[in-house]
Amino acid sequence: MTDETQTTETSKNDWQVYLLRCADNTLYCGITNDLPRRLRQHNGEINGGAKYTQGRRPCQLVYSENHPDKSQALKRELQIKKWPRSQKEGLCIS
Repeated sequence: MTDETQTTETSKNDWQVYLLRCADNTLYCGITNDLPRRLRQHNGEINGGAKYTQGRRPCQLVYSENHPDKSQALKRELQIKKWPRSQKEGLCIS
């Protein structure tokens, strides 16, 4: 993780919405309940990860936020995915 990364302590029941910066400078938004494992998947260290990130490695975590359940995380992910890139970039530097 870098200085740009925002994280907070999470319990095993928490869900995170996260943004990755891919090697081609695109942003990828997703959700998970195990962020360290998901990052390893996106970077090809373990099986899994999104097809989108497979050809855009390495991916770096630039933002995450916690949600109490999967439903709320999915709603927030959808909201962020609809935003223009400039608004997503604002999350990365806040």
